[in-house]
Amino acid sequence: MSFNLMYVPIGVPTFHLESAQKEFDKSAELLKSIDSAVDVPEEMLLSIDKLNTFTADKRPDLVIVQNVTFANGAYISEVLRKTDCPVLLWTLREPVIDGTRLRLNSLTGAYSAANALHAFNRPFEYIFGSADEEKVIAKVKATVTAAKLKKALKSLNIAQVGHTPQGFGFGRALDSEMLTTFGAGLVSVEARELIDKAKAFTDDDIKAYLEDAKTRINGLENISDNNVLDFARLYRAYDEFVKENNIGALSSRCWPDFFTAFGTPVCSVLGILNDLGVSSACEADTYGALSMFICSFLTGKSAFFGDPVSMNEEERTVTFWHCGMAPCSLAREDTGACAGLHCNRKIGPTLEFGCKAEPEVTIFRVGKKADGSFRFFVSKGEAVDKPQQFYGTSIVVKTDSPSEEVINSSVKDGWEPHFAVAMGNIEEELKALGNMLGIEVISY
Repeated sequence: MSFNLMYVPIGVPTFHLESAQKEFDKSAELLKSIDSAVDVPEEMLLSIDKLNTFTADKRPDLVIVQNVTFANGAYISEVLRKTDCPVLLWTLREPVIDGTRLRLNSLTGAYSAANALHAFNRPFEYIFGSADEEKVIAKVKATVTAAKLKKALKSLNIAQVGHTPQGFGFGRALDSEMLTTFGAGLVSVEARELIDKAKAFTDDDIKAYLEDAKTRINGLENISDNNVLDFARLYRAYDEFVKENNIGALSSRCWPDFFTAFGTPVCSVLGILNDLGVSSACEADTYGALSMFICSFLTGKSAFFGDPVSMNEEERTVTFWHCGMAPCSLAREDTGACAGLHCNRKIGPTLEFGCKAEPEVTIFRVGKKADGSFRFFVSKGEAVDKPQQFYGTSIVVKTDSPSEEVINSSVKDGWEPHFAVAMGNIEEELKALGNMLGIEVISY
């Protein structure tokens, strides 16, 4: 995926250009370190003519507009006329305050630019400070990453395998909403189609998939041979479907069909797909799968998917759990990902393990309000060193905010019962993405 980042340093030549040039050089260096392909002008754009020459016929995915000095609203208006992408507005700190000349007056320029942005009804990100300040570096990186994710969503195909069970309608997605809000395409297929595809494979057809699974899951030899072979059949069926349809995220119906119509759960297949780069959620929770995709894109790691099932107020922890479909890569090193039987149906293989510790995690959910509009749930913490809490897979998160407050508030606010847990702190990226998509972000 190509990504086009454009740096637009605007100003006028009547301020202290030596100071402005130093800030321009530092800013360009920072941006090149973040994205080597960034489009940087050869000089500061100190007139409308220079601005128009630089921006002519360009199609950026993110514009960083920086007031190297004061510039009136006409400058940003020209940028907005020519582009239709997210904007990061960057104000520079006054380099010297010595009772004499105002060197840059960047802040007043930012007010002029922001006023025009509001007139155009364009959401934007904002940062104040110089290019060598840590908060500026972090904000620019987060905004660039969020803009890359926004573009990636436009090429995402997300699959919905089967229908949500009764009472789980919160995860059901509409193709029109997925496309208009996130830019992603929704592919729908009946669960029986993949079941029938799996049933057609011979034992020879699935040898490679079975061998691969044995490198990921411990103890498959303890599960019924028929179930292990049928699991490998499902693995191949899902893998081929994903590749044939260019699927980047997937939600799958699981119970009761895979127990009653096939005799083997799909849990372990979904866990492996996550580690293969296809964000996969169970119980046909398509917005859960989308949440996982967003988490994995921002962290480069597989995300956990599960229900909040337990809280310890004294430890300030919340346990997230599901029947056995977490990515194998998240398993504790002392146990690895183990094969087991489904906690209710007593059929395997499911995945059984507690997740390893992680110094920073983010709990995230693409949810919906009562009126049908979207919202983002965000809460930060750490995954603590805890063994498997229940049959299935579990992760124990010590929340930055008191866990009791997180649980009480999110229950009262009516959030869905499925959440993704990202392996990293991605709060700023999620806030920026929400702003770019026009989605409210609620932090707990």
